[in-house]
Amino acid sequence: MSGEPEPGLQPDPLRPGHEQGDPLMVTVDGQDFRVQARPGAAGTYDFDWLSGPHDYGFGLSRSDGSMMSRAEMEAAIREFLAEIDPATGYLAE
Repeated sequence: MSGEPEPGLQPDPLRPGHEQGDPLMVTVDGQDFRVQARPGAAGTYDFDWLSGPHDYGFGLSRSDGSMMSRAEMEAAIREFLAEIDPATGYLAE
């Protein structure tokens, strides 16, 4: 084994150490988000809605400080999008 990555395989971006790594790009239901672990705050993430009508997004913190899986990030994004008012592009009041 050479230690080189195999073609067609991508490392898991949510491995330990990703907490300080590059943002993760996530597309859910056609909407693009940049997800970044907040430096110095274990288990806290910032979700920036890149394809939305406004500069908008949300933050999420896990009470136990653990890392989120990609599936958990996608579920959080779906919950956020379900609360958006289509007329304003902001959270419904």
